[in-house]
Amino acid sequence: MALRIEINRDACMGSGNCSFWAPGVFDLDDDGIAIVIDAEAADDEKIVLAGQGCPTQAISIFREGERIV
Repeated sequence: MALRIEINRDACMGSGNCSFWAPGVFDLDDDGIAIVIDAEAADDEKIVLAGQGCPTQAISIFREGERIV
């Protein structure tokens, strides 16, 4: 089952850490804010690391309805 990823656009500062840790999952849009482009493009472990590595904690990750990051 795919992880559900939410990004708080107001909190995101566009550091790009998420796309470093989970390339193919995250990217920055034209405003420099993180977006999810494919929630299944990387292993769950890498996606969780990306969420944990967000300097503003703008990424929330859920597995089966439970928040894990």
